[in-house]
Amino acid sequence: MLDKLSTQQRVILATVLSFLFFAGYDYLFIPKQINKPLESNSTTVKQSSSNTIKAPNAVSSPSAETLPSTASKAPANSNLVNKNEKVIVTIKGKRFDMSIDSFGRVNKFYLNGKRYRTKDGKKVQLFNDSKLPLPLEIRFSDAKLNAEAFKTPYVADKTEVNIKNQPVTLTLTQKLPSLTVTKKITIYPIGKYNVSLSLSKPVQYFISPGFRPDVKVDRYTFHGVLIKEFDDTLTMIKDKDAKGDEHFANAKIVADSDRYYTTAFYNLKGGLDVYISKDKDKNPLAFIKGKQHYSINGYIGVKELKILNSINKEMGDIVEYGWFTFIAKPIFLLLNFLHSIVGNWGWAIVLTTLIIRTVLFPLTYKGMVSMTKMKELSPKIKELQKKYKGDPQKLNAHTMELYKKHGANPMGGCLPMILQIPIFFSLYRVLQNSAELQSAPWILWIHDLSTKDPYFILPILMGITMFLQQYITPSTVQDPTQAKIMKFLPVIFTFFFMTFPAGLTLYWFVNNLFSIAQQYYINKIFEKKKQQIKEAKKVEK
Repeated sequence: MLDKLSTQQRVILATVLSFLFFAGYDYLFIPKQINKPLESNSTTVKQSSSNTIKAPNAVSSPSAETLPSTASKAPANSNLVNKNEKVIVTIKGKRFDMSIDSFGRVNKFYLNGKRYRTKDGKKVQLFNDSKLPLPLEIRFSDAKLNAEAFKTPYVADKTEVNIKNQPVTLTLTQKLPSLTVTKKITIYPIGKYNVSLSLSKPVQYFISPGFRPDVKVDRYTFHGVLIKEFDDTLTMIKDKDAKGDEHFANAKIVADSDRYYTTAFYNLKGGLDVYISKDKDKNPLAFIKGKQHYSINGYIGVKELKILNSINKEMGDIVEYGWFTFIAKPIFLLLNFLHSIVGNWGWAIVLTTLIIRTVLFPLTYKGMVSMTKMKELSPKIKELQKKYKGDPQKLNAHTMELYKKHGANPMGGCLPMILQIPIFFSLYRVLQNSAELQSAPWILWIHDLSTKDPYFILPILMGITMFLQQYITPSTVQDPTQAKIMKFLPVIFTFFFMTFPAGLTLYWFVNNLFSIAQQYYINKIFEKKKQQIKEAKKVEK
């Protein structure tokens, strides 16, 4: 059956199989539940050589805290390690509100703005108190010292901080029987901060950027720890996949992220000594080995490229697009530029589609012309197949000669569609991973381009336009059964797109409209040429 399909139909079939492959990949290998323990998945992780020093594990319960390799467990009654600690500092800003608890940790972080609200109108809280460690949490390798640290509260020099346009600095002090810890924290309006740590004597300790934000966990995007190493290698350790003994010396960035939000440490020049531990569910936990006098930079907030780039362009690597990053990033930059002009992400997608179609037009035009010529040559090819039925070599030779004579290219319609596949999946990743498109509306019923069309209007329109495109596109299929199978493709695609982001469906719908217009234009040209040939023959007679 396949040998009788046209090139374009084979590519359509290949596209369907590609959808099936990526749908299967997303289902099997990417976390699948929201705000619940995640299903098992696998990933290939680049691992640095492990060290004898181990980072602390998570605190699943007060009696289960495992400290670095030289320490024993914390006392069973060390319940101050858990949630609901007293808030000692409240920070309010234009972009966010946050609080610091009595153990010097960021225990609450709320983003301000309508986009960052739950369905019932409440502010989104980035951190779940039951998921430890919290940002800026310190763990000591000495078990006794660590137990004391989680019994002794910090004292702050300010109880309330208002951040307007300038950074604000506050100082936290913890006086232990044998050690004094000072945290000097400078917080900036965009959510970045700097921490200067000073200990009264040298002891081994670790500080954490915190367990990843626990807001948006789904099966389509990456959740876990991303490390940008000193050689710019990006290493990603997914939830449920941590081995617990990974070590990265001189890393530039360590970011713990969910779909749209991140908590990160970075040192782009001096590097970070990163240790990855794991909790009871094998989720990765990042820790940085500190020094007696140590300074570290951090960021908590949304993974918007504009904000991350304002810190440093290397921070933009926290936004992860998967296999098609090299295409996805330029597409996002184009979308972002167009959005800055039209002010709406939906219309930016429409304009992006138009630009892509314009760039691909020469190839698309040649492909469509070739398919039309192939349709006209179909009867002659059928005659050759009958004539050289038992001699495939002669059949191929005469067929290629026929193509050459009439300027038809059997692969002409293939390349434009092949190019569309990586563009399609790159845009898919952009819509899934770009926080800028979170809750981005288009028109009327589309209130979030990053999620599916709630009424399935766009998928249905996409299916109709695909059917119309198929209807006016020349086909070489002669067998009725094969023709019926091809007619079912729009239906199959419609069902596929019902669960895809509305922005992606919008792209494919607009893409189909341009394809229909182009094919209609080419059909008119060929009809005109046919009419001219007929008139010329009449004149000759």
